[in-house]
Amino acid sequence: MLKRATPSPWTCARCVRQQQQKRVAARWLSCSSSNKGAGPASAAAFQHDRNPVERANPATAHDDRTLRQIFDSPDFWQEFSAKTQQFYGGRSAGLFQNRYLTRPEGFQEFADVTLQKCRKIVANVLEYSTIEGYKRISRDLDRLSDLLCRVIDLSDFVRSVHPDRKVQMAANDAYALMFEYMNVLNTTPGLEQQLKTAAGMPEVYTSWSEEEKTVANILMKDFSKSAIELPDADRQAFVDMSNDVAQVGTAFTEAMSPETPLLELPSSKLKGMDPLVVRQLTKWGTARLPTVGMPAMLALRTVEDVDTRRDIYMANRTSSMDQVARLEYMLIQRAKLAKLSGYESHGHVALSDKMAKTPEAVVGFLDALAQENAPRVKEEMRDLLDIKRGDAHVSGMPGQLDAWDKDYYTGRLMSSMASRARTADQLSAYFSLGTVMQGLSRLFNRLYGIRLVPRETLPGETWNPDVRRLDVIDDHEGHIAVIYCDLFERAGKSPNPAHFTLRCSRRISDEELQEAATLSSEKSSIFSTAQEAVNDGLATNHNRRDGNALYQLPTIALICDFALPAPSYSKRPALLSYREVATLFHEMGHALHSICGRTALQNVAGTRCATDFAELPSVLMESFAAAPEVLALYARHWETDAPLDPARVQERVEIDRRMQGAEIEGQILLGMLDQQYHSALPLQWSLGDVGDSTKVYHDVWRQYSCVPEPAGTSWQGFFGHLFGYGATYYSYLFDRAIAGKIWRDVFQRTQGGAVDPAAGAKFREEVLRWGGGRDGWHCIAGALGEKDGVLAEGGKGAMERVGGWGVHT
Repeated sequence: MLKRATPSPWTCARCVRQQQQKRVAARWLSCSSSNKGAGPASAAAFQHDRNPVERANPATAHDDRTLRQIFDSPDFWQEFSAKTQQFYGGRSAGLFQNRYLTRPEGFQEFADVTLQKCRKIVANVLEYSTIEGYKRISRDLDRLSDLLCRVIDLSDFVRSVHPDRKVQMAANDAYALMFEYMNVLNTTPGLEQQLKTAAGMPEVYTSWSEEEKTVANILMKDFSKSAIELPDADRQAFVDMSNDVAQVGTAFTEAMSPETPLLELPSSKLKGMDPLVVRQLTKWGTARLPTVGMPAMLALRTVEDVDTRRDIYMANRTSSMDQVARLEYMLIQRAKLAKLSGYESHGHVALSDKMAKTPEAVVGFLDALAQENAPRVKEEMRDLLDIKRGDAHVSGMPGQLDAWDKDYYTGRLMSSMASRARTADQLSAYFSLGTVMQGLSRLFNRLYGIRLVPRETLPGETWNPDVRRLDVIDDHEGHIAVIYCDLFERAGKSPNPAHFTLRCSRRISDEELQEAATLSSEKSSIFSTAQEAVNDGLATNHNRRDGNALYQLPTIALICDFALPAPSYSKRPALLSYREVATLFHEMGHALHSICGRTALQNVAGTRCATDFAELPSVLMESFAAAPEVLALYARHWETDAPLDPARVQERVEIDRRMQGAEIEGQILLGMLDQQYHSALPLQWSLGDVGDSTKVYHDVWRQYSCVPEPAGTSWQGFFGHLFGYGATYYSYLFDRAIAGKIWRDVFQRTQGGAVDPAAGAKFREEVLRWGGGRDGWHCIAGALGEKDGVLAEGGKGAMERVGGWGVHT
């Protein structure tokens, strides 16, 4: 109801970041004593002077050069960021310029002030009895959501990245306080009843904007999922089972274990594997090989002996019985929860607010995609079989490709291709981090009229000195977003890339400004102006698209883990592999959605859209990374400034795509397994009879896999995404298919289309600017020029059409 199930970061398969799950009954809150003097008068004046430019200006070229230097030259960054120190005299401006967060204790004050505002809104909503009052409800609940997310999303991020233990603990306490209050709201029937009453009044509902209607419908759907209308006993049962699912699901993701954790075999049986690795595993001639993890995967790719590979494969794909029991308990409880809430299955619950709408539509998509992909994967398997037939070490059945052969012969095929191509190290010399960021800014400017402008960070504004701040400037609208880039590796930092929305776009009402003016006028106020106080000190600007109304700006954090050069190469910038370049483009695609999705209500801002639509902008951005006309914008040698021949990137891309059919088939298998597990089937299982999920697993592989899965395996116990992505695992494949179609039909329709402003304007207007405020099917139909018909209607027919497009990137 008041908070979506995945809070601050956007998590996706491509980002490979599994966030710890939190049980949330609803989605309303779709988030995701202080320093009395924020600085002397000169600091306030300096802050005013450094406000971003409102339009394109002659400094653009300077900003472009500076953008490259702040990432490629640590010395330049230190000099650049030191400019602000004299104005603050060592005083903190607060994390993200949040004036409360100048010290750890500020988190408590931030939470307390926010709670007061929330309670006032709740009291008002519960008392509404007039038409005018009911007309406010959708906006009021959206502001309530925003206030809670201001604390929850920011605190969740800070407690995971900040190096200071005191700050971590303070952020954690603020998070817990607000999360507890949110759960109280989620079980307050009066709020749901008031919303339903308002939506049921024609004179109220017709007065709402499309965004207000969308938000109201989202909240009502979420209330229906939370069993809030059930009798007390059933509602308590719902809460208890939800807690069970959360606890068992967390254990399932953390306790993945094989039935046989270790294989002992003569080291001679590992011939073909890296001798250094074998030596580390061997003692007295016997190798002790873990059956899961990198050593096992390396063995499956390189060991010549087929019997050894078979033994490793079987152990690697067979879960412990305890782990299978955890999975089956979780699936049975989810099915019972769905039935208690009046749904046929958990899949129907999870998909009711997605583009797919129903499990039947997802299966239709996956079936159509499997049919489109079948010729490609069969050809790839024939290629592997040809290599096997020519293998002198093969005995037994050379005319059959077994499950333990796939990785081995794929490795042989890829090695032969890589030996004919140029090395990845040569490519990375053309991809310094600064040039890639420069290229992203240039691309965004050509397509969307926006650019990335470096800004000095104020004392205390970031959690690490390596964090760079970029302001996003629109040539016509001025300042529209803030991005904090934490892109370099360091000890203790998560290695996984991620995009966090710390604050969403939202229109600030005149009433809020008046409230803030009162706050800022107090003698003890930490705010200089009402405009500063209304957004806690974070960035705001007027939106020319919306009558020049005041908006809080999207505030985003990008996290990557790019390696810094060794000290002996102090003058060399951080150089990225092509895969890291594609990762950065992907994460900036998420950021672009948050930047351009400047909606009036935060529940539908940016990436706060249907889960099976949220990956579209980021997956699409990966295609830009390798386009010749985009490479021409940035890919230059870090020493000589020589441009990169795009054919060299194409060689690398072709290697990555060589076995794409098999990779897609693997994702189809997992998507189908996810749907089967979250159907009504688990209601037929017995908790005491472990193994029902194994039969389903083998049935799916028997129907959809080109290579038979041997009897005896139970890999489902390692499918950790079943907890966090229950019934929605298909989403990444779905968005890949859509992104490929838009890439071909919008950005590749004409020569040089990847930098065509007309193509960019179309994608921005039809997709990006809406966030979640427009039906995703209408966005896709608009981008592809199909305003009416199957796509615009959505449903099973549209899902099958997307599956028929295939995944071609």
